[in-house]
Amino acid sequence: MTHSTTVKAGRAGVRGVLLAAASLLVLATVPAQAAERETLPGNWLYLTLTTGDAQSSDTRGTLLMCNPPQGHASATEACAELAAVDGDIARMTPKDRVCTMIYAPVSARASGQWNGRPIEFRQTFGNACEMEALTGAVFALDD
Repeated sequence: MTHSTTVKAGRAGVRGVLLAAASLLVLATVPAQAAERETLPGNWLYLTLTTGDAQSSDTRGTLLMCNPPQGHASATEACAELAAVDGDIARMTPKDRVCTMIYAPVSARASGQWNGRPIEFRQTFGNACEMEALTGAVFALDD
């Protein structure tokens, strides 16, 4: 006579196993992303530019690397402007510029590293002219 035993896992047991597996997958990807960011040489910023408001917006982005300058058409100028303020975009001197009072919001964001320090910048401007007056070539992303 042959006996067989069947073990039934309850819903809680299956859920626990699935949660544990999902957690391991998430944790396994975090170090890979962190290592990827740490291996970029020299000074670099990931730049994003969002035009429009919450109802309709368009976001573009690029990686600006400054050793040697590359990432967008104005990389050399952008890297020189950043070097003048040690990577701190908020310290850039606004240029004299006459801008219209037309509201066309532009949100600029930069994250990366400069001389080994983490850099984070985020600001929304009334229009692209106002942004360019403060940030110069840094956010001059190609279409």
